[in-house]
Amino acid sequence: MATVLIVAPVFALIAAGYASVLFRFVSEGAHKGISEFAFSIAIPALLFRTIVVSEFPDVSPWRMWGAYYGALALTWVAALLISVLRRKDREDGVVFAIGSVYGNIVMLGIPLVLSALGNEAAGPMSLILSVNTPLLWLCGILQMELVSRKRTGSALAVIRPVLADLARNPLMLGIGFGVVWRFTGLGLNPVVDKTIELLAQAGSPAALIALGINLFRFEVKGEMPSVVAMSALKLLAMPAAAFVLANLLNLPPVVTGVVVLFAAMPTGANAYIFAVQYQRLVNPVSGAVALGTLLAAVTLPVVVVMVAGVR
Repeated sequence: MATVLIVAPVFALIAAGYASVLFRFVSEGAHKGISEFAFSIAIPALLFRTIVVSEFPDVSPWRMWGAYYGALALTWVAALLISVLRRKDREDGVVFAIGSVYGNIVMLGIPLVLSALGNEAAGPMSLILSVNTPLLWLCGILQMELVSRKRTGSALAVIRPVLADLARNPLMLGIGFGVVWRFTGLGLNPVVDKTIELLAQAGSPAALIALGINLFRFEVKGEMPSVVAMSALKLLAMPAAAFVLANLLNLPPVVTGVVVLFAAMPTGANAYIFAVQYQRLVNPVSGAVALGTLLAAVTLPVVVVMVAGVR
């Protein structure tokens, strides 16, 4: 019953967003405004406040990153091997790998982790978020440039636009300013703290509604073997690897929970953006976003129970 109370409201809000478009209560383009509010204002405020006021666990971030990104790396390699066995070209293989590891840890991950693990999870969650997008985009772009052999300049010339975009990313700014303000030791004025808290509380519901609206444009189409393989790697293989690595690295229960839950998130929209950018496997990745989110309603309760068992 406790697991239902954690997972059901999260997916109910996603369903509400989807239904609001399906029954034309809002336009399909409504996700843009809601998403901009969630990701440019509310969630950055949540991350800023989280980093400033939260107690971080007494654990090396390298061990935590080792568990999460170790699982991600193993899944990435497995995806590349599957792609080779299916005789896909190497550029498709990179996109297939991105679709197998790039989880929806912002829209879906943040609300679910906070609901399942509470505010204790906020610190570890922020540490993973702080490097996830830069690392995955840089690795994906560099590998794509390598396998396509179309490099027109230095590696720095390839990644400079990505770094410039990340420097303006509201999520990265929220994390960065939070780290800087925490090191000042000034804390937050009660009025400022309450204002940011109220704003942050809107972040998770807005993100889930936006996710539901956004799913309306994703369809389960394209090569079904690729869609199923990406979904299986993302929903099953990656969280299983994360669970094993977290235990081998002897991470505390809450940190283990964050690592495993984040690893269990379905394929996110950023993987689709990557596929569109290179015009590779666009339909299969779109299908993985849609099917993965649907299947996550079944797999995530199991992961929540597993995580609860180690707490």
